[in-house]
Amino acid sequence: MDNSFMARAIQLSIDNVVRGNGGPFGAVIVKDGKIVAEGVNSVTAKNDPTAHAEMVAIREACARLGSFVLKGCDIYTSCEPCPMCLGAIYWAHLSRIYFGNVAADASKAGFDDSFIYREFAQQFTARKIPMIQMMHEQALTAFRAWEEKPNKILY
Repeated sequence: MDNSFMARAIQLSIDNVVRGNGGPFGAVIVKDGKIVAEGVNSVTAKNDPTAHAEMVAIREACARLGSFVLKGCDIYTSCEPCPMCLGAIYWAHLSRIYFGNVAADASKAGFDDSFIYREFAQQFTARKIPMIQMMHEQALTAFRAWEEKPNKILY
């Protein structure tokens, strides 16, 4: 845990607001005591709903380190990660998450993702965006091919 890394994530979030490039979120990824990647929220600047600070930092860290696995790296983020970012952090196998604001703080500022957590608990067809399963047997063909593939790269 290093205050300077959190201070950097917070400063990135403030600078992003001042520049008008996106929301008030910043993140840094650290490996061996050095920042390997930084990210700011650029959803509106890039017209990309996945361009959250954590996602941007993860993409940059993976590119710089030449790996989709970020074991041994920590993420410092100005706010508790949303469900999408938290999922990406787990998929990237980051070692630790340090965060400043909590989700309730983000909600008060107009960034409320609590509805997503509520949606997860709903049946597929009861969600705001209904999910309809189809062609299950045909879709399983890809998983069967994956299971039989001898030289697959696990993640």
